[in-house]
Formats: sequence, C-alpha cells, structure tokens
Amino acid sequence: MTSNETTRNDQSRGVGGDLPTVLLDQIELHVREQLRPRLEGLTDEEYFFDPSGAGRAWTVHPRTPAGEQPPTPVQGGSGAMTIDFEIPAPDPAPLTTIAWRLGHIIVGLLAMRSHSHLGGPPADYISWDYAATATEALAQFDAEYERWITGVRAWDAEDLQVAAGEAEGPWAEHSRATLVAHINRELIHHLAEIALLRDLWTHRG
Repeated sequence: MTSNETTRNDQSRGVGGDLPTVLLDQIELHVREQLRPRLEGLTDEEYFFDPSGAGRAWTVHPRTPAGEQPPTPVQGGSGAMTIDFEIPAPDPAPLTTIAWRLGHIIVGLLAMRSHSHLGGPPADYISWDYAATATEALAQFDAEYERWITGVRAWDAEDLQVAAGEAEGPWAEHSRATLVAHINRELIHHLAEIALLRDLWTHRG
C-alpha cells in the first residue's frame, strides 16, 4: 500500500480527518459494530431484570393505580407504562434496570436533543410513551438513534462550531461539536452498562 493510499484510508476512518468525520466515526463504530449487536435477542425478562435483587431498582412499569403510592415521587410517561424519577436524584443514585436505561437513552439523550436541535417531534420524560416490551424499546432506540445521527451527518465543520443554544441550559455557549461529543460519550457508557446488565442476567444465581 502506498503512503497516499494509507492517508486516504486513515481519513475515511476519521484518523487525522475532519471534525464531522471524527465525531461520526467514533459513535458509529461503537454503536453499529459493537454495542447495538450486544442488544440483539434482549428478552422481556432481561429488560425488566432488577439488579438490586430486592425490588429497589428504578425501572419502567405499569402505571400505579389511582390511590396507591407510586415507587418514586416523579412518574414520567403518558401511556400505560411509567418511568421512575426523583428530583433531585438521591445520593447514592439507585440501581436501574435495562428498561430504565433504555428509556433514558431514547428520551433524554436522543429524542429530546433531536427536537431541540434538529426539528424532531416534541419529546420529554413526562410525555413519552415508554415501551412495555424489549422489542418495542429496541425499535424506539433504533428510530431515535437514526433520527439523531442523520441530523448530525448534515452538520459540516462550520455548523459544528455554532453554539448549542438555550436548549442546553448552562452549556448554551458550548459548540454543537461539544454537544455531539457529549452524546457520543453518554451513548457509549450507558449502552456498555446495559451490556454489563445482560452479563449479570446471564450469570445470575
């Protein structure tokens, strides 16, 4: 292989390449080639598996009937399923199920950012219709990841230097590039946590 061919191949992988390529290659490598395949075959039992072993983990669950005390003070969700929250979050933070972590990824990391920055449909933790099954949750993840990454692909190097804006609160003056890098990190670490929970499920007992 010639030096020119090596340079072209490196740039196509984002090694020494432009900022949009580097950011996209980073997340696509991990999600498409490593982390999303680790979610294949996810069962409903795994989806709701409580790693605390004592029913204390935050999760997604059927709506608490009227008159009964919900597990946490805040219950997000507009449909039959709700997700546990507490504001401010307790310290230490509780263990969470795969269902909860996928809900956080789908809504907080992807759908809400797509709405704020890419013109996607409105989304928030309270109004979201949370998935009652693993299959439905993975379908939601795939749809929201594709919406987000398609929008990010449309940003060139100049677009990525634009301030993220008021939707990011105290980080409003930070660049879109910083936002994309943050979402990359969050996706990688939360999906890796889910992969670990699948390992714990496999080797339980």
